Parts: sequence; structure tokens; C-alpha cells
Amino acid sequence: MSATKRILVVVTNVGEYEKAGMRTGLWLGELTHFWDYAERAGFSMDIASPSGGAIPIDPESLAHDVLAELGTERRYRDRRFMDLLDDTVKVADVDVEDYDAIYLTGGHGVMFDFPRSDDLESLVARFHESGRVVSAVCHGPCGLLNVTLSTGEPLVKDRDVTGFSWPEEEAADREDAVPYSLQDELKKLGAHYSVADRPFETHVVEDDRLITGQNPGSARGVAEAVVRRLQPA
Repeated sequence: MSATKRILVVVTNVGEYEKAGMRTGLWLGELTHFWDYAERAGFSMDIASPSGGAIPIDPESLAHDVLAELGTERRYRDRRFMDLLDDTVKVADVDVEDYDAIYLTGGHGVMFDFPRSDDLESLVARFHESGRVVSAVCHGPCGLLNVTLSTGEPLVKDRDVTGFSWPEEEAADREDAVPYSLQDELKKLGAHYSVADRPFETHVVEDDRLITGQNPGSARGVAEAVVRRLQPA
């Protein structure tokens, strides 16, 4: 595998909870915090989604106090950057050989389309089995739930992982809107799931080339871990 200095970022196409009817979508900071750090480290990125096309943004991620975190507002005001979300490529059209790593963003929308995308599951498996880095943050690990390796085993079985916790779902008042508990589903697959001491604290777990972050505030930490893996000292 030759280094490409490119990372594939995957985002959701779903803009509404199926049961509750509330708006959701990509949590913008989980894209921008990762992007800013990786870009400064010399990586270029492309954005893909299960269906391709335009990407909905979770309106709560656009609240003023949220936009103020780690420079997200600067990206939100950058029309050229935001236009990248108007016409994303389909994951089915991605060539793994073009990238060193894949990064699955969150936002509650991914709980619906990521685990239902055979193309995404196949893509993640190819990234992992070709020696590339697989990373995800917050609800992004939903895209790992149905990934099966050529051995027939789930990707996350016996692996150290994290992801958005059930106490965080309750704190966000989403326990009745989400279709399942990501925390519980990872454990059912045999993953060694861990959390920060308190909800919404930064928590990043590295298990060789599998890197996961617990919540939106962990996106920068995931980027740091991915860059370290791709650019060892």
C-alpha cells in the first residue's frame, strides 16, 4: 500500500428521525474539527455518502455556541467549503486505493443509513483488510455495526471501541427518537466498549488501525490519532 495523503470522509444522507419527525443530519463540527487538523497535517480529503448528493446538517450543530467551538463557524461561513456538501460522491463509486484512511462522521442521521448500506459495509471492510486506517466518531461507529471481514467475523469483535453512549442519548433527550443504543449494539457484537468518566468528555480509543471517538468533542482527537498512525514519528 503506497501513501496517498488522502482521507475519505463519509457523511449521512438522512435529515430526519424516522419515528420522531425531528430534523437531524450531519453534526457539522464532527466534519470540521477533523478536517481542520488533518488538512494542517498535509492531508487532502474527499466527502462521500451512502446515496451521494446533498447532505443535510443537524440544525442543533449550527447553534451559535456550538459553531464557536474549535473554529466551526469559520468553516460554516466559507461558502467554498460548505459547497462540498452539495454534491457528495456515492460510497459505491469510491476506489479504496485512492486513500490512506476512512473517517465516518456522526450526527444522528447515520444511525439510519450507515448500517443499511451494503456499499459502505463493503468499503469499510476493504479499507481494513488492505491495511488502511478505519476511524469513526460519535454515531459514526454505526457504520461499523454490520461490517463483516473475510473471516466471517464482525470487524468490531474483540476490538477496543467507543461511540456515543446511552447516557449521552438521554442527556440529549433523544432516547425515544433513536432506533437503538449504539453502545449496546457494539457490545452485542463482542466489542470492548469504553466511555469517558463523564458524558461528553473527550474520549478516543485506538486499537491498532481502528480508531473511534465517543462524542462530537472527540473529533479532533480522532484526527490526531489518525494522523499519528499515518505519520509515525
